[in-house]
Amino acid sequence: MTHTRRETLLIGLGAFAAATGLAGPSLAATLEERIDAFTGGAAMAEGGITLTAPEIAENGNTVPISVEAPGAVAIMLLASGNPNPDVGTFHFGPLAASQRAATRIRLAATQEVIAIAQMADGSFLRTSREVKVTIGGCGG
Repeated sequence: MTHTRRETLLIGLGAFAAATGLAGPSLAATLEERIDAFTGGAAMAEGGITLTAPEIAENGNTVPISVEAPGAVAIMLLASGNPNPDVGTFHFGPLAASQRAATRIRLAATQEVIAIAQMADGSFLRTSREVKVTIGGCGG
């Protein structure tokens, strides 16, 4: 079977449209839906996680964040005010020396950074911290 260039282009565009349509709902998930997907709707206790973030970030493009939760099997980081709040999910195996992760994230504006830890016993812990992003070092 031979396809013309135009038919091949239309088939490719159709496949792209179908794939985009299927991925759309997952990209549009709210912050609460993302948390529920991670926790399975389980209740979360406050504390038990050390979330280190600057109180004021002079440059929202590179904000250093670290999180530690002894006994965790996974830690999810979220930035509530970003268009895509997912920062990352860190998984720890049984041979992990510590349950700690550090990274630099981009924050669109002043917002809450949330850390949720799944513990080895299946429980979940949550903590958050507000990071004020200044514009040109003048506040914002």
